[in-house]
Amino acid sequence: MYYDSTLILLVPAILLSLYASFKVNSTTKKYFKVNASSGMTGEEVARRILNYNGLSNVPVLPVAGELTDHYNPRSKSVSLSEEVFYGRSITSISVAAHECGHAIQDKEAYPAMTFRSALVPTVNFASSASWLIIAAGLFMGSKLLWLGIILFSATVLFQVVTLPVELNASKRALVQLETLGIVGLDEKKQSYKVLSAAALTYIAAALASIATLIRYIAIANGRD
Repeated sequence: MYYDSTLILLVPAILLSLYASFKVNSTTKKYFKVNASSGMTGEEVARRILNYNGLSNVPVLPVAGELTDHYNPRSKSVSLSEEVFYGRSITSISVAAHECGHAIQDKEAYPAMTFRSALVPTVNFASSASWLIIAAGLFMGSKLLWLGIILFSATVLFQVVTLPVELNASKRALVQLETLGIVGLDEKKQSYKVLSAAALTYIAAALASIATLIRYIAIANGRD
């Protein structure tokens, strides 16, 4: 039986991903049950933050699904999952503020976000093509394998660049929540826990991508 020793490179990333998934699920669920003292919904918080930052033209829309919240830089819109949009919990207002952080980044042309957006077309192609080429390269030769690795590197770069974008959006969110008097000191700490748990998932995703890239490089070097 063939044993692939490079699989061990993935173990730390897998463990961190499992922990990150558990942490974000448990933390968001915990603070979905804690109502914010302001009594504001996620939609109201988002609207207030956007208006305060001169982004009154950015719509806030409800979207189906659980934690499907996102900011779309193309349509210049904030979409909040229904539980966040209508909810008045710490999780609801924290997530809403985070997505508004992305809108503010877009307005200010935050460099990491601009760079990430520029990578999207390349990553959309590379994310699907790289796997096919790598799979073919495992059977047909190292040159094809290296081509797949180069393409996969683009997706790794995207994951790495995503980290400062997400962390900065969370930092902006906490500042906005405090500046506008939406949360008090204790609630800010709770919001920080929600946003930190979410950030951990991006850290895990980046680590998993890096570990996978290193594994493929190790396999290609072994073939050479």
